[in-house]
Amino acid sequence: MGELARFVVIDVSGVSIQLRRLFAAAMAVLLALPAVGGGQQTQTNAGQDTGFVLRAESDLVLTNVVVRDAKTGQPVLGLKQSDFTILENEKPQQIASFDFESVDMAQPLNEATISGLAASTRGNTAAGARPEDLRNHRLIVFFFDLTSMQPEDLDRSVTAAKEFLNNKLQSADLIALVSLDTSLKVDQDFTSDKQLLIGKIGMYNGTEGDAFAQGANANSNQVEDASGYTPDESEYNDINTDRELYALRAISKSLEKINQKKSLLYFSGGLSRDGIENQASLRAAINSAVRANLSIYSLDTRGLQAISPLGDASTASLRGTGAYNGGAIQNNFNANFASQETLTTLSADTGGKAFLDSNDFAPAFAQVQRDSSAYYVLGFRPLNPLRDGRYRKLTVRVNRPGVKLEYRPGYYAPADFKHSGKEDRERELDEQLSSDLPATDVAVYLDAFYFRLDENRFYVPVSLIVPGSQIPFVKGGDRDKATLDVIGEVIDEAKRPIGNVRETVKLAVDEQQQARQKNIQYSTSFNLPAGKYHLKFVVRENEGGHMGSFEADIVLPDMKKSPLKLSSILLASMRVPAQNPKGNAKGAINPLVREGQQYVPNISHVFRQGQHLYLLYEVYSPAKVKTDTTTEGAPKVAKGTINLVSSLELIQGSTKVFETPIVQATALNVAGRDAVAVELDVPLDKLRPGTYIGQLNVVDDAGGSFAFPRFAVLVREAQTATVSDSSAAGAGAAAPPK
Repeated sequence: MGELARFVVIDVSGVSIQLRRLFAAAMAVLLALPAVGGGQQTQTNAGQDTGFVLRAESDLVLTNVVVRDAKTGQPVLGLKQSDFTILENEKPQQIASFDFESVDMAQPLNEATISGLAASTRGNTAAGARPEDLRNHRLIVFFFDLTSMQPEDLDRSVTAAKEFLNNKLQSADLIALVSLDTSLKVDQDFTSDKQLLIGKIGMYNGTEGDAFAQGANANSNQVEDASGYTPDESEYNDINTDRELYALRAISKSLEKINQKKSLLYFSGGLSRDGIENQASLRAAINSAVRANLSIYSLDTRGLQAISPLGDASTASLRGTGAYNGGAIQNNFNANFASQETLTTLSADTGGKAFLDSNDFAPAFAQVQRDSSAYYVLGFRPLNPLRDGRYRKLTVRVNRPGVKLEYRPGYYAPADFKHSGKEDRERELDEQLSSDLPATDVAVYLDAFYFRLDENRFYVPVSLIVPGSQIPFVKGGDRDKATLDVIGEVIDEAKRPIGNVRETVKLAVDEQQQARQKNIQYSTSFNLPAGKYHLKFVVRENEGGHMGSFEADIVLPDMKKSPLKLSSILLASMRVPAQNPKGNAKGAINPLVREGQQYVPNISHVFRQGQHLYLLYEVYSPAKVKTDTTTEGAPKVAKGTINLVSSLELIQGSTKVFETPIVQATALNVAGRDAVAVELDVPLDKLRPGTYIGQLNVVDDAGGSFAFPRFAVLVREAQTATVSDSSAAGAGAAAPPK
C-alpha cells in the first residue's frame, strides 16, 4: 500500500513550496463493474472553426402510466394528453410528450434490426436499429444473479423461464438474457426466437451458482454467541451487494437510448444491506433504472421458506441459548426480511413489483406481460431547475372516473458535483478507477521508479503532476485554496489489486506564490516484490468535480542473475528538507532521502539554466576487488573493497558537449541493503538551451560489468527572478544545495 505522500508546488525556475505531507489511507477495491455514463451531446459546425463548443442537455422525465378500469382491471384505451395531469412535489408540470403503446398494434420485426440493443454493459447500441421498429413491443430482460442463488434455486428459475418461453411467449415479446457471476455478461440480445432463448437459458444450471452472497436461506443462525467465535461477514456482504447494484445500474445505462418501456425480471436469492452502507449504490441503481424507463420485477428464487430456530442441515449446531429464548429465530426472520427489503425497494421505486415467499414463479412473468400490454408514456421537463439530487414525488391524475392508475411514485433529480454527497463522490472515484475509459478533464502526468530493499522487495516511489492551471483555486483570505482527491491502485499480472492509495489533500497557498502558473506534484510510494505491475491513478479537483487519470506499467526486475544490479535513474531539479531523515513516520526506509535531503523527482525532465540537475541511483551487491588495482584518473583501490566508477555525459546531436568528472565509490554507503548510492550534481548555468541526450556511464570495475542508460533532457532559458519568486523562497522553499 502507499506509505507516505507529499504535495509540493513546483515551477520551472526551481522555487519549491512544501504544502503538505500526509499518510496515504489504504482502501480495498475488490471488484467493481465498468462505469458507464451517458455523455453530453456536442454540436459543432464542421465547415468552420467556431472556437467554442455548444453542450446541450435534456432533462425530459418519462413516466409510464397504466390506466385500468377499477372494477374489471382491463386497460382503459382512447385517452388523450389533455386527460392527464402530472404533478411533481404537488406542483403541476406541463406535459411535453405523450404516447400510447399497445402490444396489439405490434408489427412484425426484422430480427436483424435489433441486434445489439441490449448491448454490453458499455452502452453500445445497434446503429441500424430504428426506434419505430420497437414501438408496441415488450422489451423484457431476464437477469440471473448467479452469485446469490443456490443450485436448487437456479434450477427452479430456469425451469420457470423455459415454461414461460414454451407456453406464454407472445409475438410482441422481445427477450434478452443477462447473467452475473464473476463478471456481468449479456448472454443473448433482444430476440423473439423461442428456441434460441431456451437453448441459452439451458446454460444456466445448478453447477453455475456461485453463491458469493452469504445467507442464501433463512436458517443461517447468525446470532450473537458469547461461547464461541462467530465470523463477521458484514463487510464482505456489503461489497457483494454493491457489486450486484452496480450490475443493475450498468444494465440500465446500456438501455438508456431505447425510449420504450423496458422490464427487467431480476432472479435473485436475496439482496442484503447493512444499515446505510449500500445506500449510495441503491440510489444510483434506482436512479439509472428510472432514467432508462426500466421497471424492475424482483423474484426471490428461494421461494417459500420454513424458518426453524435450530436451523437446517446446511448449518452447524447452534450454540448458546438463542434457540430457547427466541434470539435465533428472531435473527433469522430479520435477516430474511433484510434480504427481501432491498428487492422490494428496487421494484417499488422503479414501477415494478416484488414477488416473494412463493414457489410459483409464473405470476411474475404474467405481471410483466400485463403491465406492458397497454400503457401511456408521459414526458415533462421539470419546472424545478435545481440539480440537487433530491427525491421528487410524482402524482398522476386522469379526468376519468372509475379508473385506477399504476405508475412509479417518483424519481431522483439530476445532481451536479456540488450537491452530491460523500458516498456518491466516493462511488464516482471508485468507478473511474475501475473504468477502462480514461478521464481527461484534468491533465495528469505520472512516473514511477524502483529501488531494491532486499533480495525480492522494492521501494517504488510514484510521482504525479497536475498543472496548477487545471486546479480551480478559490480565494480564502490572503491564500488560494483548493482540495484534491487522489485514488490509485497497483495491479499485478493476475489482475489483482495489491496496493492502494486514497487521500484527500487540502491546498492553501499564499497568493504571491502564483500556484496557478506552476505545477502541483504529489508523491507516494509502494513496497512490492519483483514482477510486472500496472499502476492507475485518478485525481479529482473538488470544486467542479473534474477528473483526470493516468496509467503506466512498471517492471521490477529479478536481479539475481544480473551482472550489474542497477536501480532506476532518478532525475531531480530540487531537493527539500526531509521531515523524517530516516524515512517515513513509521521508520520505513526511503532511498530518496540522503543526508537529510529528499529528492523530488522531475518526471518531465525539463530544466532551466541556473538550476541543478541532480541524479540519484543505486548499485546493489557490487563485486569486490581481488587484488590491489589502480584506475586512470582515480586513486588506488585496495583488495577486498569495491571499485564502482560513474560519470554523466550530455550529448547534443552527435557531439558530446559536457561530461562530469569521474565519481568513484570504494565502499558501500547504504546501511543494511548491500548497496552504493551514487549522487551527481550538474549545474546547468553554462549549458545552452536545447534538447540533450544524457548518458550515464556506470562501470563495476571489479566485476567487469557495466551499463550505459540514456535519457532525454530539455534545458530552457533561465527566468528572471520576480517578487513572487523571492517571496516564495523566503517562505520556506528548499534552498539550493551546496
